[in-house]
Amino acid sequence: MANVRYDESPPSPESSSSVSPDRRWFTRRSGLAVGAAVLAPTLMAGWVLVQLTTGAGADDARPPRIVMPAAATSPTPASSPSAAAPGAKGPLAGKTVVIDPGHNTGNFKHTSEIDRKVDIGTNLKECDTTGTTTNSGYMEAEFSLDVSRRLRTVLEAKGLKVVLTHEAGTARPWGPCIDERARIGNEAAADAVVSVHADGVSSGNRGYHVILPAKVKGGAADTAKIVGPSRDLGERIGSNFARTTGSAPANYLGSGTGLVVRDDLGGLNLSTRPKVFIECGNMRDAKDAALLTSPEWRQKAAQGIADGIVGFLGG
Repeated sequence: MANVRYDESPPSPESSSSVSPDRRWFTRRSGLAVGAAVLAPTLMAGWVLVQLTTGAGADDARPPRIVMPAAATSPTPASSPSAAAPGAKGPLAGKTVVIDPGHNTGNFKHTSEIDRKVDIGTNLKECDTTGTTTNSGYMEAEFSLDVSRRLRTVLEAKGLKVVLTHEAGTARPWGPCIDERARIGNEAAADAVVSVHADGVSSGNRGYHVILPAKVKGGAADTAKIVGPSRDLGERIGSNFARTTGSAPANYLGSGTGLVVRDDLGGLNLSTRPKVFIECGNMRDAKDAALLTSPEWRQKAAQGIADGIVGFLGG
């Protein structure tokens, strides 16, 4: 298929619902040495204050930047947790957000791996898909990872702990599978999970939409407890995304609300944490593609999603 829209090959939306109207580094610096007052010999009057300062070239005086590695339980790490920015207070203190960049830039080279079926509770689906591209070849997986990294930076600045389900590259050449993506959010006890995507439908179809979990129960899937909070999360993300990007809700589904409920996505069905997908625009439409390929617009997209998450968490 030329245009694969989600992390799973989707049918038409299950239903629609109305609604009322680069990564920051932190450096530890050694403090100023305490000034010492030295008593002069009796032939000299007064005191001499000596202040010792650290030297820029002194390795023992200025420790190097410390990068906390991702916790890995296998040779291929499943997640990329980050240290939260210091000083988080109030409702954001101790909160964790999991960001799931849709697809993987390496999936095109690993079709046999991503084609294997996994259990999503209600049925079996492909482990992952390749995602779509713009007509000029810009991959959805490139877009989703870029926005996810920008989003991480914004959220960390708020003091939140952020976990990415993957960052592609040699550490994760394909996937993760949709069931693993859900498990990463669950095991992180995430307070919010957002899967970042872009759609791939025919030209003329424009705008964003947020996908909410339907009430599903079957096998390992039971979304009853997350349907309500996920809707709250999705509504906040949608309204803030529209405000920061200037984009309108999708004109081809969701009845103009920018919200769609789905019961066939494993990433939602298997989640036990509040979770939504956001389709930021249509890569196959020239006007939307011009936005999606713009770094400045992607920064606005990340900011809008972040604002929605922070509002949901009470910040």
